[in-house]
Amino acid sequence: MRILICSDGTDPGDKPVLVAGLVAAPCRAETTLLGIAEKPADEKSLRDALESEAVKLRKFGVSPEIVVRAGEPIREILKQTTTTAYDITIIGARRKSSTGPYWRAGKTYEVIKAIPTPVLLATGVCETLKSFIVCTGGKKYIDAAVELTGKLAAAVGASVTLLHVMAEPPAIYADLVQLEEDVERLLRSGSELGRNLLAQKQSLEKMGIVVEVRVRHGFVLDQIFADVSERGHDLIVTGSSPTRGPLGHYIMGDLTRGIVNRANVPVLVARSARATGAAPVGFWNTCKQLFAASWGKPS
Repeated sequence: MRILICSDGTDPGDKPVLVAGLVAAPCRAETTLLGIAEKPADEKSLRDALESEAVKLRKFGVSPEIVVRAGEPIREILKQTTTTAYDITIIGARRKSSTGPYWRAGKTYEVIKAIPTPVLLATGVCETLKSFIVCTGGKKYIDAAVELTGKLAAAVGASVTLLHVMAEPPAIYADLVQLEEDVERLLRSGSELGRNLLAQKQSLEKMGIVVEVRVRHGFVLDQIFADVSERGHDLIVTGSSPTRGPLGHYIMGDLTRGIVNRANVPVLVARSARATGAAPVGFWNTCKQLFAASWGKPS
């Protein structure tokens, strides 16, 4: 496994580095610590900060390669991830607001949309990685996220909850709610939802992971965070999908964006399909045009 850590050297809590240590050490991952100086005069201080962060990683048993680039951060991260195949990119996600559609720094959303690798947001408090929750829609498009979750969970010794949230039906359908929340019966039902959840559960169990399937009813975001709060999950896994057409970037969707906004634990934004190669020529220029109009408050 290869892991890229993106750091600007200014995070007082060094959250990307600490989360990376918890992941990279048990995965025995080749690790790159990437810093980007927007001004040439900042390169020396940035390299010093990265050297300090590397010391912390070595305490986890991780020996990172340090790379310092100069230029626009999103462009340089994109260049790094398209020239070297990484399995995960870890970034910070500082909260800037608690209202509106975007609560994190603007570049957080832009990195998620632009780069080809799954993105692990180092946010909130993370001292251990022992319980993961996968927000599954019960469809096969989440299979790649489940596979990646399984690799991480197997390495760190974490259990996994597969959570599916359904809309709350009217009270007269209380019996239907009870039926859907009877997970064992659902998994044996032969329905599309039951088959897909069972296949995801079995694929994780083959890796030696303890898996629980849960079904909840209500507003999706509320139910996800209720489960996180009640069960003390350390990591939330959600998805993003590639766009169709020449741009080659990813769409978060309202659910993923809502999770990124509200999470107080790390969030893994996994891809529903693998990237098919490097970004096309002129990709960054196109992306920059898309983001320029709302730089710092992405669309």
